[in-house]
Amino acid sequence: MKQIFIYISLIFCALSTYGQIHELGVFAGGINYIGDVGPATYIAPNKPAIGILYKWNRSPRHAWRFSYYQGDLQAKDVESAVPSRKARGYAFENKVKEFSLGLEFNFMAFDLHDTKKKVTPYVFTGINYFIYDEIFIANRKSYLDYQSSAFALPMVLGIKANIFENFVVGAEVGARYTFTDNLDGSNPENENFKNWRFGNLNSNDWYVFSGITLTYTFGQNPCFCAE
Repeated sequence: MKQIFIYISLIFCALSTYGQIHELGVFAGGINYIGDVGPATYIAPNKPAIGILYKWNRSPRHAWRFSYYQGDLQAKDVESAVPSRKARGYAFENKVKEFSLGLEFNFMAFDLHDTKKKVTPYVFTGINYFIYDEIFIANRKSYLDYQSSAFALPMVLGIKANIFENFVVGAEVGARYTFTDNLDGSNPENENFKNWRFGNLNSNDWYVFSGITLTYTFGQNPCFCAE
């Protein structure tokens, strides 16, 4: 986490000569998983999640955004409404440490130098790189094999407002479609565990971050004109 703050500080130094507005802030909320174990509800955070984010606003309508989010994944078949899963009784635990880079688009103009109060819905997408544990399930519980990583595609929908001077508050829900099918131990990469694979092996896993963001705005007043 200390190294991440150093990297972001270096980015600020590199951009300080440009007439743009910056945002630096935090995320707090929850995380949940969607796949072959446990409940199938898409938005149902069951473990806490935290993160940091930085935005470089290129216009009142769009901004480049970098973030680091992390949280623990957990699911239990006994909490599922699907009878076959409930009878199976599997459970797993995993960890996600996610780096994200992409474009945030505002549905309405959101000029941070305008003193008027503003509210706008927004969407964000880009590319994510996340670190997780390759696990397998034995005796209905998950066990660590080794640490791995994969890419994911974020699909985030939120709403934000500048209700305080120099501060923007937002609420967002973001689903991540991952390029792995083993967040839950159902499809381990290790061939030694191939006989323990289960579920839909042709469908990758998802995870969802839901929560609140709070960012502090700073930087020179940009002209937002064509370059």
